[in-house]
Amino acid sequence: MRAIIIDDERLARTELKKLLQDFPEIEIVDEATNAEEGITKIEGQQPDLIFLDIQMPGKTGFDMLAELERAPHVIFTTAYDEFALRAFQVNALDYLLKPVEPKRLADAISKLQQHVEKEPKAEAEHFNNSLLSESDQVFVKDGDRCWFVKLSDIRLFESVGNYAKVFFGTNKPLILKSLNALEERLDEKTFFRANRKHIVNLRMIDKIEPYFNGGLLLELKGGEKIEVSRRQTVKFKEMMSL
Repeated sequence: MRAIIIDDERLARTELKKLLQDFPEIEIVDEATNAEEGITKIEGQQPDLIFLDIQMPGKTGFDMLAELERAPHVIFTTAYDEFALRAFQVNALDYLLKPVEPKRLADAISKLQQHVEKEPKAEAEHFNNSLLSESDQVFVKDGDRCWFVKLSDIRLFESVGNYAKVFFGTNKPLILKSLNALEERLDEKTFFRANRKHIVNLRMIDKIEPYFNGGLLLELKGGEKIEVSRRQTVKFKEMMSL
């Protein structure tokens, strides 16, 4: 598994590399000293895993994740335990306090291996593809709150000016992305542009009803009711073989 260490402390990076020598399944392919460099290295190397510090000069580790198109697996490494709850709220694989203890690192690697074994094989195949697949994991940040979310768990994107509201579970955070930009990255086999304001996850549709002026009304598993425009209804019926 290819990994990148992102930490502004050289001694911390050196110590972690030394500890990881006991885990031949983890290959350190690069290092970065801040968030901006981390983004460049991740986009260039496409690692499976990153060891990520949180407090760094400039942007934090959370800020960096919010700028990635898709998130690799993340194990946080930091000297500050006050970020622990926030890290687990975003479904990070683990949270290691510096100085990293060998047993805690071993536990984190074990957790990583168990997680990878449960993943669909298609996830790795799609990672280098510019189109996001439903198995891809994305990082969503709204103010101080942040989440790791699989696209398959997102049922709806709603346009709000230059932002988009993302519906998953009981959460509806806003991200600085236009609906048009999102549509270009999403697989149309899973995500459908129902109208000017909404993109729906086809797998999250619970009910379909005829609607005003020849359109359709979709009811999603979260209870949202979304109108399909008359023009898009033609395309929708062709796709769904109605």
